[in-house]
Amino acid sequence: MKRINTKGPETSNKGRVVKPVAIQGYEGSFHQVAARIFHGNEVEILPCATFVDLIKEASNKKNTQGGVMAIENSIAGSIMPNYNLLQKSDLFVAGEVYLQINQNLLVNPGVRLEDIKEVHSHPMALQQCLGFLNKYSWKLIETEDTALSAKHIHQRNSKHIAAIASELAAELFDLNMIAPRIHDVKDNYTRFLVLAQHEVEVANANKASINFHTDHSQGSLAKVLTIIAKEGINLSKLQSFPIAGSKFNYGFHADLEFDDIHHFQQVKKKIASATKYIRVLGVYKKGKYNS
Repeated sequence: MKRINTKGPETSNKGRVVKPVAIQGYEGSFHQVAARIFHGNEVEILPCATFVDLIKEASNKKNTQGGVMAIENSIAGSIMPNYNLLQKSDLFVAGEVYLQINQNLLVNPGVRLEDIKEVHSHPMALQQCLGFLNKYSWKLIETEDTALSAKHIHQRNSKHIAAIASELAAELFDLNMIAPRIHDVKDNYTRFLVLAQHEVEVANANKASINFHTDHSQGSLAKVLTIIAKEGINLSKLQSFPIAGSKFNYGFHADLEFDDIHHFQQVKKKIASATKYIRVLGVYKKGKYNS
């Protein structure tokens, strides 16, 4: 079975220290799948139990080269705490990954559907697959992580327990996908942000993420949106979040899509003149949808 480094920096054959990428979750998680899509299949990972830990480790230049963090889902919507974590950090957005979330029923080799008595997985994964699961009289057990459930049934050589997890988890833990893609809604995508510890210059960049605050006077947000619209910039995401310590004042996260980086730089100056605060989180290349 292929093992993944989860202990931190290692030295490559050429003597160069290769630092891992921090992710939320465990080996075989969808975060790891997203990290592989962006960085390549050989990328090392540093699993983190929470998103707070992910941001902390992704910011640690001694331990990691950055991180990969889920930010929104096409069904569940924005992951609000993660916008706040990103805004408070010193990290930059270097890219994004749109990953189709395919849930699979995994078992140890030789286990048949009729052998299964329990199915273990994260509550969200179980909910996403109820159309399939309700066809059987299996006991559904909620766990903290999809991939960790897969790892446990492998370690325990379970003959009557199945897990719902990713195809990567099946590969890493030598499990069979006895029923692939069992989720109810097939077009279920999660958007992941690739986080870097410094600004990254990306060739052919056509997307940017920014944070800004207005003065909260009447029409102040409309002024910013009008600038964006008139300049022909596509506003693909606008997310408000409360400003800590204020009395119901809000900041905004915006994702902007454009054809020319120089045009974006000009628009950024116009937005800055209409706001109290602006921070460019990253300028990067728009992600593709991965199944």
